[in-house]
Order: sequence, then C-alpha cells, then structure tokens
Amino acid sequence: MTSPAPSEQPVKKIVIASDHAGYRYKRRIIEYLTKEGYQVEDFGTDSTESVDYPDFIFPAAKAVAAGEFDRGIVLGGSGNGEAIAANRIKGIRCAVCWNEKSARLARMHNDANMISMGERMVSMHDVYEIIDIWLTTPFEGGRHVRRIEKLDQ
Repeated sequence: MTSPAPSEQPVKKIVIASDHAGYRYKRRIIEYLTKEGYQVEDFGTDSTESVDYPDFIFPAAKAVAAGEFDRGIVLGGSGNGEAIAANRIKGIRCAVCWNEKSARLARMHNDANMISMGERMVSMHDVYEIIDIWLTTPFEGGRHVRRIEKLDQ
C-alpha cells in the first residue's frame, strides 16, 4: 500500500460548496481566496433557498478525490453534515474546523484535504484565519501516515 502523499505542492485550485445556511460565507470566502490568487470553483448552492447539502457537497468532494482540485471547503449551518457527506467519498479527509488550532491540527495530523465550517458557529474573521492556517500548514507525516492508511483500508 502506498502512503498518502503529503500535500507539499502549493495549493492553487480550491473547490467550494455550501448549502443554504453557508451561502453567505461562501460568497465572501470566494472573494477572499480569489484576491489571494487562488483559482476557486463554486459548486453551489446559489442562494439562501433551502437545499439538501449532499447535492452540492458530494460533487465537490468527488472533484477533490479525483485530483481536479488541490483542496476543498464546504459550508453549512454547523458544518457537521457537510463534513459527514464529504467524508463518504474515498480519499477525502474533511475536518470540521471551528478555530485556528483545529485547522492547524487537521493539516498537521490528518492531512485534511477538505475543511467544513458552520456559518452559525464561526465568525467571519475567524473563518479567514482558519482558511489561512489550513492552506499553509504542512502535513507532519511520520506516525500520522500509518493512521491515514488505516482509514483507507
């Protein structure tokens, strides 16, 4: 079995998706990441009208798993359902992040290729900090590789 490749390449392409409860933050995150030089593709939803999050999260997670994007961000009211949906796709390691420490550890220990955040749980200021840390923190490798391999067995 091959080890998961640490994400040492610079992140350039990011997919983003949300349900209705994460739509407002999603729009602001797209603006922010675009200004920072990232290529961002929005997989929906396109309004605050009630929708079923798996309809948007599954395609986004599948695109990350297929290597079409370097990383993915999903959003909802709490972020829990979106993370659960993303993690149903083999090869996805989506962490719910609610602060800087959770984002840092998601990268260092779990090589998280997606994060999920809740618009009802995290301030917009903290969202930017979480994203910046998650995008720049390297995976530690070492003993964590063995653990990630067990997830894929």
